[in-house]
Amino acid sequence: MLLLLLLQVLVSCLWLGRSEVVTSFESSCPQFFFRETPPNEALEPENPAWICQRYNNQYYFATLYDRNRRIPVYSAYLYQPGSGKRPKTWLVEPQLMGPSYPKTMEKEWTLLNYFDVSSEQLSKSQAILQDYKNLTGLNRGHLNPSGHHLDSSSRTATFTLTNIVPQDEKLNGGAWNNYEQQTMIRRTQGCNTTYVVVGAVPGNNYIAKGKVNKPSHIWSSACCEVDTNHRKAWAVIAENDKNEVQLLTLGELEDVLTQLYGRDQVSLFDSDCPRE
Repeated sequence: MLLLLLLQVLVSCLWLGRSEVVTSFESSCPQFFFRETPPNEALEPENPAWICQRYNNQYYFATLYDRNRRIPVYSAYLYQPGSGKRPKTWLVEPQLMGPSYPKTMEKEWTLLNYFDVSSEQLSKSQAILQDYKNLTGLNRGHLNPSGHHLDSSSRTATFTLTNIVPQDEKLNGGAWNNYEQQTMIRRTQGCNTTYVVVGAVPGNNYIAKGKVNKPSHIWSSACCEVDTNHRKAWAVIAENDKNEVQLLTLGELEDVLTQLYGRDQVSLFDSDCPRE
């Protein structure tokens, strides 16, 4: 029986990849940021976690996570859209409970059954599937969407709840989806490499009995390298209770976020990315 349990744990760890809570993106997974420069500290929450999202032994994107509000601040990735099936398995981040837990993105079920973790313990560290049950007018909104990735492993890696916020369901299935699927295809024409940072501004409302924050706004920004000498950038923002997306310049989005956060001037990309 013990051998069977060990084998199941081993299979689970081999099948799933890793996502690590790290001390900085620059030293661990800088490749998802233009010029290896993450957004500045103006967006950092009081209790942050830097997660290099790794699956099947490969990093796929980076997420700055707000431990207190249990939502991502932003996710950063390279835009490489591909066709394929949408994953169905949701994963969580064991290391948000502490560094002694596996460096693997795992299913809740696996942690509860094989790693002696209680639901309460897991729930204290992050959002869990139960938090997103029985919502009215909201659903699980990806910051980094699975459709912006080439293969099944990279798409599955986006199905971690550390990459999810409570999003207005009309916005998620409507104007935001149009931006992700159509506007991005148009805007990236002629781009060699497109770096994306997508985020959520914390709001005043919560779901799951006050546990998980419902963002007031969802935003996205892109910096594209056309060639070594030419770059272009664009951005969007949406209020998280309306089915509308506002197209902005990168500089305009940074100014709007600076006002919404009420702290230092926000900078999302290295200065070589055009703000106009």
